[in-house]
Amino acid sequence: MTDRFAAFHALHHADRPLLLPNAWDHASAAALAARGHRAIGTTSLGVAAAAGLPDGAAATRAETLRLARLLGRLPVLLTVDVEAGFSDDPAEVAELAAELAGLGVVGINVEDARADGGLAPPELTAAKVAAVKAAVPGLFVNARTDTWWLGTPDPLPETLRRARAYQDAGADGVFVPGVADPGLIARLAAAIDAPLNVLLSPGGPAPAELGALGVARVSTGSLLFRAALAGALAVLDGAGVPPGLPSYAETQRLVAPSTG
Repeated sequence: MTDRFAAFHALHHADRPLLLPNAWDHASAAALAARGHRAIGTTSLGVAAAAGLPDGAAATRAETLRLARLLGRLPVLLTVDVEAGFSDDPAEVAELAAELAGLGVVGINVEDARADGGLAPPELTAAKVAAVKAAVPGLFVNARTDTWWLGTPDPLPETLRRARAYQDAGADGVFVPGVADPGLIARLAAAIDAPLNVLLSPGGPAPAELGALGVARVSTGSLLFRAALAGALAVLDGAGVPPGLPSYAETQRLVAPSTG
């Protein structure tokens, strides 16, 4: 496990950013692994929506653990989105992190958004980060702040204030979803003394450009899940079947390594 932790950490310090695709079930993760991705994340929206549950409401702890057990069989480094840890008790969040690490997970995302649409006090998220690092020191903790996502007025200083608090608590990386302006991304990367993670945005900077701005990790978030939904609806709307569609047999083979 120590070697896997180290390998995942190293991917954030390479000469190009880590492009981290986010899966929502076994088939999507297996397909991404088959395409050669060394590391895969999960998307909390995809996991929640696939289970008929709301995202960001601490409703998918069981589903998240179940998926981690399934994906732990794949030959990839797995990081898991745990929303805000499914608890406001740092000890319970640390317990979850330890359970995930025992399943082979090498990293987690912990966010500071609350189910009511606001931001949790930075001290609470920092306490969760510190508890997780004390329980599983090697686990890569990606501390996510939703300052941009939730429309915080003048988000840059608040983002940096929260990033510093999370870094001081032991966070290994800082995730700022919702920021797409190259100038702002560059300012964040220069000011945050930890690997910066941003989302891949349609029409926004490509991964290579984000790397040049100082970004260490580029996540797809829920983008692939939403694209799959859009593709299904497009077929029904008469747009035709997209090229390169996996066959029945190819899809079955995605399950083969996990059976037998």
